Amino acid sequence: MTQHIDHEDPVLRALVLHPVRSQLANARDPQARLEEATGLALALDLDVVESRIVPLRERTPATLFGKGKVEELRLLCEVEEIDVAVVDDTLSPVQQRNLEKAWNVKVVDRSGVILEIFGRRARTKEGVLQVELARLEYEKSRLVRTWTHLERQRGGTGSTGGPGETQIELDRRQIADRIIKMKKELVEVRRTRALHRTQRKKVPYPTIALVGYTNAGKSTLFNKITAGGVLAKDMLFATLDPTLRNVKLPGGRPAILSDTVGFISDLPHELIESFRATLEEVQEADVILHVRDIANPDTQAQKRDVETVLSELGVTKDSDRKIIEIWNKADLLTADERDEAEGAARRSGAMLVSSITGEGCEALLNRLASLVDETPEIDVQLSVNAGEALAWLYRHGRVVGRHDGGEGDLHLRVRLDGQALGRFERMFPDATVSEATG
Repeated sequence: MTQHIDHEDPVLRALVLHPVRSQLANARDPQARLEEATGLALALDLDVVESRIVPLRERTPATLFGKGKVEELRLLCEVEEIDVAVVDDTLSPVQQRNLEKAWNVKVVDRSGVILEIFGRRARTKEGVLQVELARLEYEKSRLVRTWTHLERQRGGTGSTGGPGETQIELDRRQIADRIIKMKKELVEVRRTRALHRTQRKKVPYPTIALVGYTNAGKSTLFNKITAGGVLAKDMLFATLDPTLRNVKLPGGRPAILSDTVGFISDLPHELIESFRATLEEVQEADVILHVRDIANPDTQAQKRDVETVLSELGVTKDSDRKIIEIWNKADLLTADERDEAEGAARRSGAMLVSSITGEGCEALLNRLASLVDETPEIDVQLSVNAGEALAWLYRHGRVVGRHDGGEGDLHLRVRLDGQALGRFERMFPDATVSEATG
């Protein structure tokens, strides 16, 4: 009988392996990568009984690992009664199948684990569709089901008999048909999202997007700034679907803050493609806050991984987007580390904050207000009974000065972008608008 990964099933015993090839420039720290892979396994409620760094002189086409290492790991799986082996690398379908035969356990690679986590965490219709599309694209080359469909796949009990040729052809057709169906559904969902974005643009609120490596504290910072109530746990990919909230910046200017899915190194290409619509929130943002876990010893490598994904989306420091690095988790630094971080932040223009204690959050909001408030100032003169026009200006712009005129009228100094100014002049033709002077 095959095993099905489910919260109600007994916890499966897992072996986590991180293969290490020759050290490349800017390579991630192997121990940090192993800990991250273990975190991914724990996020699936697996019982990690053993985790190892496995040196590789070269990749063996049939099994990834050399013959002697495969036998050594087979014995380990037998002694530790392993159910699932997580290989923190990309396995070809042939490698996955051969390792399962050799070790007599279920084998899953890094992409498979991430896809399974995303499948469990997606909540919105768009998120579910995007994950399912990514899963199908991943399965297409393997002609086997990923974990959610283990009843149709080789199980952790060691059964290795696969479907016959007829079943493989049927699977191929079913996957192709479902991919077409999913893409059509996603077109509709994306059209709806685009309409929502168009509606938001009519109300000229600046947009701010949070991005960062998974578990960098984005959702905690989001909650601190907006009281948004987003799930925030010390867990990889605690949140998946994007969340948007209004935030009132100092001076009364409203903005829209977006919390996005966390990035991770070697994010499956299928997921990047499927989540393009979600990540359009990043592409459309006026300001991007790159949240980093500054207390993590691997923070520089994580930064490079995030910047790689951003560059794939066309978002770089050379683009017209304002990108600010937010160095989070300052409360976890030692006194010496903190002194060093404060100096480095000043030199680089980054901001040192703690989303737990709130340290630095007020300064962050003030900086955001100055960044999104580069709209020109105008002078507006209203009659004393123009309450509707006055309320509109407070809602859609930033009133930076106000005084009563000598003849019962109001004089306002307002920051208002061009689109909002055009709407104001059409809606309230009796108002007098001029360029700000002095």
